[in-house]
Order: sequence, then C-alpha cells, then structure tokens
Amino acid sequence: MPSSQIKLALAKVLKDEGYIGDYATASEGGRATLTLRLKYYQGRPVIDRLERVSRPGLRVYRAKDELPKILGGMGVAIISTSRGVMTDREARAAGHGGEVLCIVS
Repeated sequence: MPSSQIKLALAKVLKDEGYIGDYATASEGGRATLTLRLKYYQGRPVIDRLERVSRPGLRVYRAKDELPKILGGMGVAIISTSRGVMTDREARAAGHGGEVLCIVS
C-alpha cells in the first residue's frame, strides 16, 4: 500500500473512532495534501497520545492474539492487515494479525 493510501486509511480510522473531526485531501501543483481537523472536548484535544510503532527500519508485526490493548480498550492500536487498515479490536474480531502502525489514546 503506497504511503498516501496508508495516510488516508489512518485518517479514516481516526475519524471513525472519534479522534478527529474530519479530513480532506487536495492536490496543488501535482502534490497531494491531507488536512486533518482536530477534535477538542472541553477545550482539550481528544488525542492525548499518538505514538508511531512501526518504522521503515523496524517493522512490528503481531498475530491476532498478540495485538496490543491500549489503556484497557480506551485507546486503539491501528493495524495494517491483509484486509486493510483497522483498529486492534476490528482485527481481533476478524481474526487478523498484522503490522502495528501506531497507538492512539
């Protein structure tokens, strides 16, 4: 999956999980941009922690039974599976493991 498609998939998961308000793409001069509208609750950002797990030099893969649970289910790990990018809960329910992209809480 190309980098821009992964970014779009991450934005979709963050929106579906309620961490961001919305996202939009635009193309200017042949260059695509992705804009995220952050979400706030009582004056504080909804995203408290966003941590990248896999990196180009160190990929982190986990089986479905080894997927991390973030804050007892209050946060999410975003996983890249053979069926697309999804949360750790969705991956467990679908019986898929994959690459752990990031952790959000």
